[in-house]
Amino acid sequence: MQKRTEINTALKEALKRQDKLAVSTVRLIMAAIKDRDIGAVGQGRTEGIEDSEILQLLSSMIKQRQDSSRQYSEAGRDDLAEREEGEIEIIRGFLPRQLPDAEVEDLIATIIGEVGAVGIKDMGKVMGVLKERYAGQVDMAKAGSAVKKKLA
Repeated sequence: MQKRTEINTALKEALKRQDKLAVSTVRLIMAAIKDRDIGAVGQGRTEGIEDSEILQLLSSMIKQRQDSSRQYSEAGRDDLAEREEGEIEIIRGFLPRQLPDAEVEDLIATIIGEVGAVGIKDMGKVMGVLKERYAGQVDMAKAGSAVKKKLA
């Protein structure tokens, strides 16, 4: 629940600064969390989603904005691409430090050993552990291709 407090505090600060982009971005984050909370309550989890799930949500929000930014740039809409990039920076502020690629490679090797992964069919096990332990710290798309290489 620590992330929720951090996000609420960021909204208050953005409102005080009258930073329209930050206010709208943080409100989008809060709405997405609320949406996931409703789904969690439907599954019997009265507390809503956990911090690790919030980190995964933030990572997927960044990925969506990166895709949108690229599409806007290709369409010549640099104004919209810049807005998406601004939102990405704000969302990144709620994520922990990204681990360097070399460290991610070491983590993957360790996790492969832990779960006893021997082939590509075990990729899901490795990725599941990686997401659970390092949500928000690892680019899962890059990690997925690295896991695939190691297990192939």
